[in-house]
Amino acid sequence: MSYSFENITIVGGGSSGWMTAATFARFFPDKNISIIESPDYPIVGVGESTLGQINIWMSLLGIEDKDFMKETDASYKMSIKFTDFYKKNSGGFHYPFGERKLIGDNFDNLNTWFFKKALKPETPVQEYARVHYNSMPLIENNRITNDLEWYPFNFKWDTAYHFDATKFGQVLKKNYCLPRGVNLIQDTVDNVIVNEDGIDYLLLKSGAKHKADLYIDCTGFKSLLLSQTLKEEFIPFNDILPNNKAWATHLPYIDREKELECFTNSTAISNGWCWNIPLWSRIGTGYVYSDKFISDEEALEEFKQYLMSDKVIIPRTREQVDAMTFRPITMRVGIHDRTWVKNVVGIGLAAGFVEPLESNGLFTVHEFLIKLMRTLQRSDVYTQFDVDTYNTSTKEMFYEFAEFVAIHYALSNRDDTLYWKDVTRQKNRMTNDLVSRITRPSNAVGQIHWAKNNDKRCPSDSTSGNLPIAAGMNYNFMTKLDIDLMKIINPNMDYESLIEQNSESWEYWYSKNLDKAMRCPTLHDYLKTNIHTDK
Repeated sequence: MSYSFENITIVGGGSSGWMTAATFARFFPDKNISIIESPDYPIVGVGESTLGQINIWMSLLGIEDKDFMKETDASYKMSIKFTDFYKKNSGGFHYPFGERKLIGDNFDNLNTWFFKKALKPETPVQEYARVHYNSMPLIENNRITNDLEWYPFNFKWDTAYHFDATKFGQVLKKNYCLPRGVNLIQDTVDNVIVNEDGIDYLLLKSGAKHKADLYIDCTGFKSLLLSQTLKEEFIPFNDILPNNKAWATHLPYIDREKELECFTNSTAISNGWCWNIPLWSRIGTGYVYSDKFISDEEALEEFKQYLMSDKVIIPRTREQVDAMTFRPITMRVGIHDRTWVKNVVGIGLAAGFVEPLESNGLFTVHEFLIKLMRTLQRSDVYTQFDVDTYNTSTKEMFYEFAEFVAIHYALSNRDDTLYWKDVTRQKNRMTNDLVSRITRPSNAVGQIHWAKNNDKRCPSDSTSGNLPIAAGMNYNFMTKLDIDLMKIINPNMDYESLIEQNSESWEYWYSKNLDKAMRCPTLHDYLKTNIHTDK
């Protein structure tokens, strides 16, 4: 049986709702697209930190950074920094955006650094990012440039954004969706009437009756259509992702030039971790934790202590912290068994959520939307097979991302509180697939002859996001035993000499890029010159 989708209604006017409306307006301009934006429900506003893949989505829609950055209080983001995740007071390491490649490497194999780490365990974990990403001299010195002839990194694809997610949705509404004919209904859904095909029609608070062929649920954690109405099963991920609460606040700048950083900083503390997201006019910050180990009141005090500590660039005073407004957030971590049920598709928090450690809030929105557009573009109608394949692909992507986030806890060596002792035990309760994601590179390396003719990418490069995290956590899938095995396979290969040559080459190119980076503008000056020119 096939189903038409001439009339599409999006319920929910937050960032996910307006991103959905913009996407439908771009790919299906001839369809009747409506969005119901309720004045009665506050917008969660998560997702101030994005990932580089958002640039692909914006390019598909023809949106440039200049189209939204000024109005959304935005800044550029080049990396995620993880502070004290390996051990308490262990410092931080970066996971930059962009393609992973060894800089100036004579051996041309992406696992070479792990051989060096096995031979020289004292090698600092921060070196991994420095030898794989050209952007690191910029990131470590808080500088940026779009002059690609001058500095060797791809500005468009190797950066993402820090922005006000609520304002971003409103910019899409005003500048993109309404001019393209999206019908705005400012009302509240009062009742949902169902039939055997899903939702028949919506009854609005105003008394109006609204009917569509396809409904997109963007109602946040409430999941009005998918969960509350169709009763689709929700699969919690608290076995590997225990955090379920957060406190959030806006931190006014004391010294913007010093505090405006080009990365999201995630800092592990006693019972979870704190995010630091610098926008142009203020810093978005919060504390993610599990109420299994700490009460909300205790967590709030821990968060305040963090804001008064040297873990932030400029510690705040007790008086300054007590004057701030803190907002509690309860997170529903997991995903519905099916995110497309009958004539309802869940997007954003209504579909599922992985805790925000790797900035997934808006990531799943644009990635699910791209999958949905691909599905709907095949025909003027959709079938149950289309629905089933969409559900399979989105669920697989969500599980992969959740397991990737879980690795950040599983590889930690923290044991200073009951919380960290518990979350690091995930090593013993991971799924087989999650374990394979950590160990797979060693299998790949064990099967190749570590020689100059190797492919540039290791066979496991599709899971390469695990490698910067593993390196930063001082987890090396390569051991001296592996090197002994490779010497048996290649007895004429002088691995120590090759590592020494590569180390010299890495140091040379890092120094060369560092010299260039220090002649680039600071992030603050670049934004003031090119984006926020009147502020």
